[in-house]
Amino acid sequence: MAKRASAGKTKLSPSKITDSVYAFREARVLLTAFELDLFTIIDDGRRSSEEVARQAGTDPRATDRLLNALCASGYLVKRKGEFSNTSLASRFLVKGKLDYLGGLMHQVSLWDTWSTLTDAVRTGSTVMVRDSVNRRGDEWLRAFIAAMHTRAVRQAPAIIGSIELKGVKRVLDVGGGSGAFSMAFVRAKQGISAVVFDLPNVTSLTQTYIDAEKLGDRITVSQGDYTVDPLGSGYDLVFMSAVIHSNSPETNRQLFCNAFDSLNAGGRLVVLDYIMNDERTAPEAGTYFSLNMLVGTPEGDTFTETEVRSWMESAGFRSIGKTRTRFGTDLMTGRKKARDAGQVIA
Repeated sequence: MAKRASAGKTKLSPSKITDSVYAFREARVLLTAFELDLFTIIDDGRRSSEEVARQAGTDPRATDRLLNALCASGYLVKRKGEFSNTSLASRFLVKGKLDYLGGLMHQVSLWDTWSTLTDAVRTGSTVMVRDSVNRRGDEWLRAFIAAMHTRAVRQAPAIIGSIELKGVKRVLDVGGGSGAFSMAFVRAKQGISAVVFDLPNVTSLTQTYIDAEKLGDRITVSQGDYTVDPLGSGYDLVFMSAVIHSNSPETNRQLFCNAFDSLNAGGRLVVLDYIMNDERTAPEAGTYFSLNMLVGTPEGDTFTETEVRSWMESAGFRSIGKTRTRFGTDLMTGRKKARDAGQVIA
């Protein structure tokens, strides 16, 4: 791989081009092994490719070639015709281990979607025929929520720790998925309760995560579709993590208005997402994520600070600000100012 010429930029060269093009091969090898659960099969001892294939229900010769490639990539070690996991594979890729990266199964789902990028660029929108989240089946939904949870649970304490929680007693976590951020909120300060608002099939999974953490007395779920259903009322803070990138600008504008209505006077809307510069060229991860939204959603995108700020302002929020997290995302915050009865905020 070509060396970094400067922060955020890679020196272009023929080798950089070919390395980038060939990178898909290692990713596909790893995802196939993960999908077949080969690392779990191998973890209890050294195994021949025939033994692995028999347990995985795969072709012996093809399995052998896949395992050899995993050795070349550094995930397996081969000695006298038998394969074993490296320490990295054993820690992160074996089902049931504490640090198991179960969320990688969602990347398996994304492989086919990203393969349609050329057609999506030609047409301007996803070419995938997709059911709504509630109709994609339990396997897809569990993998998606697990992927979101794996990322969120590691980032949430630091992100929530950077938010001022003075006066916050009741939080609405819109599109909260597994409830990882709600968990961070209630753990950050005594006296805070949270409500995770999400689709019916999602909230049934949310409850399992809440129960596993024994936080059912402080976190509850509310079922609904935030694009059409009211969010409720009486909240001191409305939190939206990884929500706005799934929507059109019009949907986000209305969603911010609904959030405004759900807040107590003085309450805040906090949005966590990739917030792009006006040229849409940074942050780098956001440029790729905009394409993820292109291939996978009808109208999703990553949005600029100017756009997000305008939606907040039109909803009535003031004191709008942006804070960079250490994870490449940004927090944008707006406050619903206290006002006299009957006063209208322009």
